[in-house]
Amino acid sequence: MKDKTIGLILSILLLHSSCANRNLQTIVKKENQWVNIDYGNMINWAAHPQKKDEADTLALGADKYKRKEVDVFFIHPTTLTGKLIMGQENAEITDEAINKKTDQSPIRFQASVFTESCNVYAPRYRQAHLKMYDEKDSTKLYNAFGKAYGDIKDAFVYYLENNNQGKPFIIASHSQGTTHAKRLIKELIDGKKIQKQLVVAYLVGMPVLKEEFPNIPVCKDSIQTNCFVSWRTFHRNYSEDWANRLDTNIAVVNPVTWLTTNEIAEKEKHKGAVLYNLQKSYQAIKETQAEGSGVWISKPKFPGSILYNTKNYHVGDINLFYLDIRENIKCRIDKYEQNHGSL
Repeated sequence: MKDKTIGLILSILLLHSSCANRNLQTIVKKENQWVNIDYGNMINWAAHPQKKDEADTLALGADKYKRKEVDVFFIHPTTLTGKLIMGQENAEITDEAINKKTDQSPIRFQASVFTESCNVYAPRYRQAHLKMYDEKDSTKLYNAFGKAYGDIKDAFVYYLENNNQGKPFIIASHSQGTTHAKRLIKELIDGKKIQKQLVVAYLVGMPVLKEEFPNIPVCKDSIQTNCFVSWRTFHRNYSEDWANRLDTNIAVVNPVTWLTTNEIAEKEKHKGAVLYNLQKSYQAIKETQAEGSGVWISKPKFPGSILYNTKNYHVGDINLFYLDIRENIKCRIDKYEQNHGSL
């Protein structure tokens, strides 16, 4: 793909993984009314250390021989988009088109950021349709997201019982994935024995309250562990109800400085964006600021960016800071090792 098309590519690259900005703060827990997914079958994992998958794709400068004693449980964003048909509020786990879209978009271009330092586990799940974020019928809403979350919970429990073996782990998510990750952390990690194994949680693309978890705080710097980071990315002139510079309740960490303060990070501090071509990076952002409920940036600059006119950069929450995130993963793992002994 030639560089001149990258502006268009960024706008569609993760379009399938976009979620509405509506915040689903509470999803009522329902009894599982559906047949459970068999996570002992590798076909039900979009990424797994025991199979070759798109998360194995190494981006620019990654070391494929790096020792990996840390796992990441990655919950991918929505790839079930388009027209919502009654009775199809959730994806089927066997839908080849949806699975291909998931693999070639968020798994390849988001989950791969963890590949150098972590063993990547990313379950397939019966994700809720994108338009369910706007559903007014509470029963349909709870059923759709409850079904999706039930799969995520089953996959994580299977991972803990069969793969973890006491290793430290990272929880990572984007968009709908973060909707489920918040609940997963509350129910199975926060205040539980395994919390000590949590290196960090990257909860990206949806609002996460500062006080979301009683025992897991917002990370205050680039090396703190047993904490979480979160951000949503907007143009500095963007204005919508869900993007409020005065909101003091939402946890926002600047993914360039990894601080919660509102100082502007200049271009020189930005390690780089990785877009469609994982072998190229771009120092694309002139300035980055964490304030209120989001991270506010200048318009990204890269070949073809003149064609990229949106001011809500949700689709690029991870890719715009790809090299910053990859470096930060290493820093937090190193600090965890210092705190807990050699991994």
